[in-house]
Amino acid sequence: QVQLVESGGGLVQTGDSLRLSCTASRPILGAATMSWYRQGPGTERELVAAVSRLGSINYADSVKGRFTISRDITRNTVYLQMNNLKPEDTAVYYCNARIQSSTQWGQGTQVTVSS
Repeated sequence: QVQLVESGGGLVQTGDSLRLSCTASRPILGAATMSWYRQGPGTERELVAAVSRLGSINYADSVKGRFTISRDITRNTVYLQMNNLKPEDTAVYYCNARIQSSTQWGQGTQVTVSS
């Protein structure tokens, strides 16, 4: 079973940037859809961004133009560059790997944006 380890969260101010990283314990990025989800206080977990095994990318409308998902297959790592952060981006961000019917989650990293 692959392990996913996220890092890069923290406390920032409105308008700041953060880059989240998610490193897989095995070289799966070429075979997996890698996604970032988030769950804010009292909300459902929602998809933020995803990159398919073929490199297709999609974003939630709320982050388009501000967030960028990318991957480095040689490092088994997927990134989420978050710019112009807003208080409503405050959430625990989770990395997700999906290969066919198998899904694995990371432990999550907290992002807090103060106004």
